[in-house]
Amino acid sequence: MKATLKSLRETKANPAVSIFVKTHRAHPANDQDPIALKNQLKVVEERLTNEYDKRTATTILDKIHAETQELNHNYNLDTLAIFASTDDVQVIRMPIDTVERVVISDRFATRDLVRDMASAVHYYTVVLTRDKARLIEAANDRVVREFDNDSIQQNNMENIPFPIDNNGLYTTGDGGSDRSANNENSYLKEFFNQVDKSVQELWGEHKMPLVVVGDTKNIGYYKDVCDRPENIIATVSNLTDLDSGNAQHIIDGVQEAVEGYRTSLHEAALGEIDKARGANALSTDLQDVYRAAYQGAGETLYVRRGYVQSAKIDEDAQTLSVTDETTGSADVTDDVIGLIIEHVIHNGGKAVFMPQDIMSADQPIALVTRY
Repeated sequence: MKATLKSLRETKANPAVSIFVKTHRAHPANDQDPIALKNQLKVVEERLTNEYDKRTATTILDKIHAETQELNHNYNLDTLAIFASTDDVQVIRMPIDTVERVVISDRFATRDLVRDMASAVHYYTVVLTRDKARLIEAANDRVVREFDNDSIQQNNMENIPFPIDNNGLYTTGDGGSDRSANNENSYLKEFFNQVDKSVQELWGEHKMPLVVVGDTKNIGYYKDVCDRPENIIATVSNLTDLDSGNAQHIIDGVQEAVEGYRTSLHEAALGEIDKARGANALSTDLQDVYRAAYQGAGETLYVRRGYVQSAKIDEDAQTLSVTDETTGSADVTDDVIGLIIEHVIHNGGKAVFMPQDIMSADQPIALVTRY
């Protein structure tokens, strides 16, 4: 997703059409999603027809319809985002809420999405039992996907695709003997080793942290054989119905652990801010932060959650002036914080969103610079 948003942000087109539709994950609510999409496409058609020549409008509309007419709404998440130009169309399902709208400009409207994605904890949950292993991708408290036979991410995998059944568990029938127990433990470890190879292959594409779910014994075995135990941010051993339970049920059950990880990030962030301040590598003035972000000098941006600021931007001079004006004025950017976030991430940095009780209103933003 980060790579996709970066590519979209770098694209200039005339026009660049961005469409956002609120969607639903489950039946019967998702029955209304085709109607919502149709309504937004009608808005697009009217605007393109009125604002652009017939050839441009027809080319874009034909491309959009070709990508959406067979769309299976049973796989919807919370937002359907469509980005279209005369050259290409991308349709993205996203696990975030957004305002339904159509934006037509010379760039795609990715700023809100970048902000929302940057503020999320994005992770894999590895679900382990003695008989089966599952892998669920999540963002905050929402399921993005559970990997299964239909997951294109698992096409042409070198290792076993998820879900993985334990077809080789050794049993002797003499469950009470030490030898039988040792053999079973050995085969469990081998099974979890195979599971971890699949996890690591998928991890290599996105490098997301891991939450491991299972009973205490299975979690311990997995940690023993895991190639990268440092990637495990939390373990949860008190959930039930792991073999066949709903994926959202699993993700709901790990939220306390995810919040604990988020809290640890905030505590570490305070230390990094103090360290950077001592090394004269910290900017807290909004003008300085904007210039450093624009120039690619931003390593880590810390932002008070909910902080939004309007400003007039002079990109040539790399300056901004804070204003209370709204976007009714052509030279006013309604969310310069979102713009700064985009610049930092685009140039290889990262953004960390801080709770309001940790980052005060007097210092709502801080940028650790590379130099």
